[in-house]
Amino acid sequence: MGMSTGGNKSSKMAMSEINVTPFVDVMLVLLVIFMVTAPMMQQGIDVNLPKTSSAGVELNEDPFVLTIDVGGKIKIASTQVPMENLKAKLKAIFEHKKNKQIYIQADKKVDYGVVAEVMGEARAAGIYNLSLITIPKE
Repeated sequence: MGMSTGGNKSSKMAMSEINVTPFVDVMLVLLVIFMVTAPMMQQGIDVNLPKTSSAGVELNEDPFVLTIDVGGKIKIASTQVPMENLKAKLKAIFEHKKNKQIYIQADKKVDYGVVAEVMGEARAAGIYNLSLITIPKE
């Protein structure tokens, strides 16, 4: 009861299966690369925030954060914006936004006058809902 395979006929047949091993290898390499680089991309601007005894607020959507670093440089999403261009930049960004709210994240060593000037520029751009980001006291 032996089964015949047909000898020469099966050896001439082309292989019709797809070899996925190289594809899996490439995907694993990409996975490792993304796992290593993802934590590096989540770095923010280093700002030493003041501590207050206020409670936090709940956010309905992604907040718009304007950062003032220890040197007084104003940054919007890691892009430096000079004070003289801030009003025009904010007007352009918030022109079609429904929620006109800004969270200001200023280093505690920044001069109060700089923070007040940034708030004035934001109000001049038509944004009246301003909040300061702080760290709660322990």
